[in-house]
Amino acid sequence: MNETSHNSTKRILAGKRIGVFGKGGSGKSTAVVLLAKGLQGLGYEVCVLDADSTNIGLSLALGIEETPQPLIQYYGGMVFSGGRVTCPVDDPTPLEESEIVLDALPPQYYRQNQSGITLLVAGKIGNQGPGAGCDGPISKITRDVRISKHGTTPITLIDFKAGFEDSARGVITSLDWAIVLVDNTFAALEIAANMRDMVAQIKNGALPATRHLETLDLVAIANRMFVESRIKGTMFLLNKITNSGMEKYLRTKLAERGIEPDGIIHEDPSLSVAWLKGTALEAKKTQRDILDFIAKLESAEHMHAAQLDLMHIEG
Repeated sequence: MNETSHNSTKRILAGKRIGVFGKGGSGKSTAVVLLAKGLQGLGYEVCVLDADSTNIGLSLALGIEETPQPLIQYYGGMVFSGGRVTCPVDDPTPLEESEIVLDALPPQYYRQNQSGITLLVAGKIGNQGPGAGCDGPISKITRDVRISKHGTTPITLIDFKAGFEDSARGVITSLDWAIVLVDNTFAALEIAANMRDMVAQIKNGALPATRHLETLDLVAIANRMFVESRIKGTMFLLNKITNSGMEKYLRTKLAERGIEPDGIIHEDPSLSVAWLKGTALEAKKTQRDILDFIAKLESAEHMHAAQLDLMHIEG
């Protein structure tokens, strides 16, 4: 039996939610597409959730000509425009009907490429009109949505917007793993350290800021989400690496911050051309890089599962 014929439910990452973070231009969307293709090639059922409220083009990069309708519409729209989806900062209450079964979801809200990778879009703010520019409700959808499919257990890859805002809204608590892209910029190094520290704080029991919340019930909901956080750790992926000197420098600077990269994606000029032309990403030159990183991610998940088993035995 070859790799692609294995049932995805037998895979260690099946059903996991994995977010990709980084500064603007670090290559998050590119990494999401490459990871989706690599995981599918290993036998996983893959769903991609576009959680970037401003960037466009992910559908074309996946080889999907028609972008699906955003889930913000499926859930009734933003509260700022008269809808029912609130911002998680002001209202941490979980999103209703957050369990999405693809087989039952109206078809306009998802698309698949020829190889079967599924794309859903949380929402965009470009068409929301004046005064509706806050994308907090989109973050709530991203935080709470769980995607399943009858007969298989998809892995969900989430493409977040640039910077740190989404992670500060608590979306990390609903992820299994956070992947941070580090390109050849000082800002990328700082974001990597900040994400590492935030995840570590959540795992160590840190609670969110709640003084702005109006009721004790809302405070309790916000605190519970952090206490019950499922985040297991942060993975760091060097990206757009053109030579050994750049790789060595980034590794040195990350080491000064107590971080060791888990993988590397070398520069591939064909990726920039594909984004310019709006065509599907192929990136055959980086296939080995992606498979090596996925192996590291699977290993980290195996180690975490083994630790939990040991804790149960000792308990």
